[in-house]
Amino acid sequence: MRLVTVNSGSTSIKLAAFEVSAGSTPADAQLHRLAAVHHEGTHLEPAQELRAFLAQLPGPPAALVHRVVHGADRFTHPVRIDDAVRAGIGELAALAPLHNPLALRWIDAARALCDGSVVQVAAFDTAYFASLPRVAAEYAVPPSLGWDVGVRRYGFHGLAHEAMWRRWCELAPALERGGRLISLQLGGGCSITARGPEGPLDTSMGFSPLEGLVMASRCGDIDAAVVPYLAERCGVSPARLIESFNRESGLLGLAGHSSPSELLGAGGEQSERALDLYCYRIRKYIGAYLTVLGGCDGIVFGGGVGEHVPQIRARVLSGLRFAGVQLDAAANESAVGREGRISAEQSSMAVWTLCVAEEPLLARAALEALAAQH
Repeated sequence: MRLVTVNSGSTSIKLAAFEVSAGSTPADAQLHRLAAVHHEGTHLEPAQELRAFLAQLPGPPAALVHRVVHGADRFTHPVRIDDAVRAGIGELAALAPLHNPLALRWIDAARALCDGSVVQVAAFDTAYFASLPRVAAEYAVPPSLGWDVGVRRYGFHGLAHEAMWRRWCELAPALERGGRLISLQLGGGCSITARGPEGPLDTSMGFSPLEGLVMASRCGDIDAAVVPYLAERCGVSPARLIESFNRESGLLGLAGHSSPSELLGAGGEQSERALDLYCYRIRKYIGAYLTVLGGCDGIVFGGGVGEHVPQIRARVLSGLRFAGVQLDAAANESAVGREGRISAEQSSMAVWTLCVAEEPLLARAALEALAAQH
């Protein structure tokens, strides 16, 4: 069986094809990567990219599986895409405006290109956090304005955090289900998750991917009272403010560049202030999650920034000696675009940078959805 994974981000697309050898369960199946492409850009044409990629394969795939960012509490498992599922993803687009509409473009292109024998599957980033404890998921508002109407913290980057956790379990086999782990996904979007052996216990993103850390163009945590205040003072609609918080804020809004690497190269007071805020917010969340977990066995970095910018990792980890974190400066500098331990040998907490591989998880999600049909 051949499967194709479609991993659409706000500024990129990753396509991969796998040959699958049957296992007794989707988790046991053997995956052999046949092809993969990664394109950056905001003006990619889904039909054109998919047609070119599928033409490389020896035959049509059995299924295409699409990463979808927001499934809310409606989609907590991989599902086969039909008209009702497509409509549901669209209805949630307001909660993930940078992602769900884009995923629908790729879904629509795939459905148009492939005949009905090729199954379309959706796998949701929010699903990893579906069992998040209510104490971490609930907002302190009346249930009629919160929990009862689906206003809660859903969490995002679930595929990335799950991939890091699974790799960490392989690196630390002596720990029961990975022990106590803090995982950092730092890219255009940024999030941090605290996970114990029983599952995720807390995460920084909330009702939408806007909450939490400072990001490339997203502001992260902000007081809700800011919205009506600015709407009245500046004559800007709430919808326009949310768009600005998503697309024009974060590092871009603070200093004119959305990339930490660019800010490190630019220098200057404004760049330094933006980087300090970016790293401070991450470090503050790490401190909070050390409390949530009651200590920690490991910290792992993933994502474009987490994997490739050692200066950011060093700034984030500075001041964490009280928690047993000691950085190996040489190891940190050399771990660029590759997996490696970056904590010193005497560090009581292990810190690693990991190369996040979401595509195998997407492929297994497709197998799970296909198995549910029988």
